[in-house]
Amino acid sequence: MSLVITDIGELTTNDPETGRLHDAAVVVQDGRIAWIGRAADAPASDHRVSLEGAALLPGWVDTHSHIVFAGDRSDEFEARMAGQRYQAGGITVTVAATRAATADELRVSTHALRAEAARGGTTFLETKTGYGLDVQSEVRSAQVAREVADTVTFLGAHVVPPDVDHREYVDLVRGPMLQAVLPYVDSIDVFCEQGAFTVDESREILLAGREAGLALRVHGNQLGHTGGVALALELGARSVDHCNHLTDEDVAALAASGTVATFLPACDLSTREPFGPARAILDAGGTVALASNCNPGTSFTTSMQFCVATAVLQMRLTIEEAVYAATAAAARSVARDDIGIIRVGARADLQSLHAPGISHLAYRPGVPLTGRVWKDGVEIAGPRQHDVPRTAGSGSSTRETFRS
Repeated sequence: MSLVITDIGELTTNDPETGRLHDAAVVVQDGRIAWIGRAADAPASDHRVSLEGAALLPGWVDTHSHIVFAGDRSDEFEARMAGQRYQAGGITVTVAATRAATADELRVSTHALRAEAARGGTTFLETKTGYGLDVQSEVRSAQVAREVADTVTFLGAHVVPPDVDHREYVDLVRGPMLQAVLPYVDSIDVFCEQGAFTVDESREILLAGREAGLALRVHGNQLGHTGGVALALELGARSVDHCNHLTDEDVAALAASGTVATFLPACDLSTREPFGPARAILDAGGTVALASNCNPGTSFTTSMQFCVATAVLQMRLTIEEAVYAATAAAARSVARDDIGIIRVGARADLQSLHAPGISHLAYRPGVPLTGRVWKDGVEIAGPRQHDVPRTAGSGSSTRETFRS
């Protein structure tokens, strides 16, 4: 079955050869983009959806989240807003709650957050373990994460649990814990930060993950110039995330590397850390991504639209740069070139807006603008009842349109 999405007021493709089109149409076949062009030239399809002048763009690619957890840390958030500085140790509150929760309780909350993200236009989601911090709880978290996420990252090296010897825990993470979660994960990450893991400890853990066949990711330079970015570059990690505190040398090295610098603006607002120099990295020719960092302590949001708006309004990205960072550039950090882009052969992960163009994502901050969402060509959010079948092979039939 084929689908034509037509009467697109503005089509943002992220494809440098195509750019942004107006009065456009896209044809989807077998979960992939089969045709792109002017609406008037669209071929006949089995189903037709009219956007009546609304915008269409790739679905969000959220490559940093922590949605497998239990409990609430709103008290910590309130204290931080009253002036208490963020420190890494608050994670242990969530660890206790997550260990105490049943697998079904974790499953319900995780699926709910994934569904919320989908309604907001997120069609590809990475999520991490890291709130179990013992072998049994990390395996359970990885299993739940695998049910909802497109890619799963092992973050046993989040913090050292209370009353556990630091050296013994590093050995546990890089040994028995890693082997236990290996069937369920694709990447390994480490919180290389004061109060968590040193550069040397982080290197040990990441190298063990690499030897086991996992891709590398790093939490780096969130709370200070603590060496995570340099380590990520040394080991050729796919991404280094946070990047709040960078020197000019760090910026130049990131721009010259194949490592994606992923910024988490919702987290920066919540922790009151300075926004990282995404603008400087872009100006130097580097690759910048945006992600939600959805987690219960420092960024309890699934809204990639909020992150895009913040990047434009506070970090001085253009709207086109911010959308690209939240889609195609983020896809690079998970070694994918078939998502975050609208071109023939790419995965049909798409979202429409209740707006005529992407500028409204920042022009109307805080307003939920996502209309319909398709993942692999299947609508997962929005008014599907308006998708009117056509007779197979016919070029015309009665159609019903809707306001996106």
